Amino acid sequence: MSLNSHDPESVTQPLLSSSPSLRSVTNSTSQVAIVGSNVCPIESLDYEIAENHFFKQDWRSRTKIRIFQYVFMKWLLCFFIGVIVSLIGFANNLAVENLAGVKFVVTSNMMLARRFGMAFTVFSASNFVLTLFASLITAFISPAASGSGIPEVKAYLNGVDTPGIFSLRTLVVKIIGSITAVSSSLFVGKAGPMVHTGACVASLLGQGGSKKYGLTWKWLRLFRNDRDRRDLVTCGAAAGITAAFRSPVGGVLFALEEMASWWRSALLWRSFFTAAVVAIVLRAFIDYCFSGKCGLFGTGGLIMFDAYSANITYHLSDVPPVLALGIIGGVLGSFYNFLLDRVLRIYNFVNEKGIFYKISLACSISIFTSCLLFGLPWFASCLPCPSDTSEACPTIGRSGNYKKFQCPDNHYNDLASLIFNTNDDAIRNLFSRDTDFEFQHSSILIFFTTCFFLSIFSYGIVAPAGLFVPVIVTGASYGRFVGLLVGKRSSLNHGLYAVLGAASFLGGSMRMTVSLCVIILELTNNLLLLPLIMLVLLISKTVADAFNGNIYDLIMKAKGFPYLETHAEPYMRQLTVGDVVTGPLQLFQGIEKVGNVVHVLRNSRHNGFPVIDEPPLSESPVLYGLILRAHLVELLKKKSFSSSRVPQGSDSVKQFSAGDFAKKGSGNGDKIEDLDFTEEEMEMFVDLHPFTNASPYTVVETMSLAKALILFREVGLRHLLVIPKISSRSPVVGILTRHDFMPEHILGLHPQLIRSRWKRLRIKLPRSFKI
Repeated sequence: MSLNSHDPESVTQPLLSSSPSLRSVTNSTSQVAIVGSNVCPIESLDYEIAENHFFKQDWRSRTKIRIFQYVFMKWLLCFFIGVIVSLIGFANNLAVENLAGVKFVVTSNMMLARRFGMAFTVFSASNFVLTLFASLITAFISPAASGSGIPEVKAYLNGVDTPGIFSLRTLVVKIIGSITAVSSSLFVGKAGPMVHTGACVASLLGQGGSKKYGLTWKWLRLFRNDRDRRDLVTCGAAAGITAAFRSPVGGVLFALEEMASWWRSALLWRSFFTAAVVAIVLRAFIDYCFSGKCGLFGTGGLIMFDAYSANITYHLSDVPPVLALGIIGGVLGSFYNFLLDRVLRIYNFVNEKGIFYKISLACSISIFTSCLLFGLPWFASCLPCPSDTSEACPTIGRSGNYKKFQCPDNHYNDLASLIFNTNDDAIRNLFSRDTDFEFQHSSILIFFTTCFFLSIFSYGIVAPAGLFVPVIVTGASYGRFVGLLVGKRSSLNHGLYAVLGAASFLGGSMRMTVSLCVIILELTNNLLLLPLIMLVLLISKTVADAFNGNIYDLIMKAKGFPYLETHAEPYMRQLTVGDVVTGPLQLFQGIEKVGNVVHVLRNSRHNGFPVIDEPPLSESPVLYGLILRAHLVELLKKKSFSSSRVPQGSDSVKQFSAGDFAKKGSGNGDKIEDLDFTEEEMEMFVDLHPFTNASPYTVVETMSLAKALILFREVGLRHLLVIPKISSRSPVVGILTRHDFMPEHILGLHPQLIRSRWKRLRIKLPRSFKI
């Protein structure tokens, strides 16, 4: 049996990449990492508490005042996260509504003056400039701000540390880039970027600000460890969804169901408190916006689609169309995920050629989108304004259900009413009640097709872009189309069919149930639809699961994030942990020569090292514990050495404070390459015992790999020591890291499992396939 030769979670290229790469400060601009791509290495996070002698002594010395300060500051940080994220969410919505509002008002005025050529020029040019600006700041300032950000945050909460995703410049680019990208009429949303924004705010507050830009707050530096930051980032993700959809309970459930890999009751209370703060602050701004001082469109763009109907009733005859919506949503959702995955991989070939190609791709998508959006309404026939509408028809100078476009007086263009609005207002039009005769079949079908494909092609560009809102728009459009087909044979109005369609497409693409159900209920203010929404979500998720995974998991896999799933693959039960560890293993003695420590640290990228005691410190070789690379570097930095191989005990502990071993901010950790030692110091000794985690998680080498995976994920480990079954052997066999649980690594070591796996799935192997 071979031993563990490296600590792959610290190396490491994404699993789909065949070429190693050096660690960079930022993430790859590309939305995916495929074979041969040059992407940054990824490390794991230390969620496990290192219970060494120094840690225990520090906790014993803490007074009640310090413990109270710790608990109080955690709640205070949650309050700050809620306030800041709500302010950002309000400013985000307000900016989008005003930027897009100016564009649509100027274009509409030119259309009214019959200056169609100039209207198209203004419309396409403004979209082009906004898209160009978003792609430029993303490509040059923070490539990690590209895309939704939800896959990165989800991977972080799973234990994957992707460089640069929570930096201050990523936060700034995410906010500004999302505003300009959404305002440019691209079919992208701002919900995903808001989740990433909330996580960035939480991470920066948790580490006490940004040392790189001189924005540091010493009074916030109580949570300088991965474990506390994970809790704060979870609260930030919940706050992001709450700010995007004004859905506090849905935000908490979204963080629980989709984002977090680890949960406890205290975290539930803090995330709920954070979401409540966001909801209260947004409510205050909404009251102000009702006075009409917030923007050109609506009440400031804060999403709320009131589909409530006091007299709603549905009967058994309404169930078949609802079932059909669920099945359609599952099929379309899985097809949507399949196409998006393929398009992202194609875009990667373009993005890998350089920044010029990335920006050119974004601008090309913008030009194509502008031509399509401006040209399609010309194919829709003009409809006479209804006489019984409570809204002005046609709608001029603001958002509304009846856009005039090229039509004569007292007529409106139903397709333009959907296209020449922001995505939020398009959803509001589709969800609106008492508008069963507003849209034609052809217009809804054209709009659905446009949304479906444009949202796929728009996501992969180098700009902040979300998927939530485009998926809602697409689902609402085909839901409305089903309502048109059913007609008067159903007691549900067409707006409610649009709500159910959005739910089914969300379930088919994102595969969530509980959180989506609550988000939709809070969005639409219609509790009476609860049974039907639950039904379509369950059906669409079940149908879609038969084809592929949810959209965020597919993106994480394409990016190469070593994400640990909640379940173990069946072939993992055929293997033991001893079958997957690879060697050789790096060990330290309890009292080690400084030169040996320096040599190992400089010639390997391991992040955890077993510490063993041998005679005369013990009767036989015994595993004392595990010491982290960062702690070793700190010991060497302070030069707590002795001239002889004797235990130093409490003497060495007095030279350190708790802050010395706290986790530094992103990219601020000390490196062994920056330390210099004399020849005399290299011959001295360092006592590792007080700083070694004496109670690391260990498993015997005969434990099944599936069982070890569950332990590794549920506890949030970075290292899992494998000890021998027979005590006469070496005290440790190897170290299991995140990399050892990846299918690519396991099947690479045991290729005979590949064919059995394919046979179980009843997939025929291609003739060219070789094991």
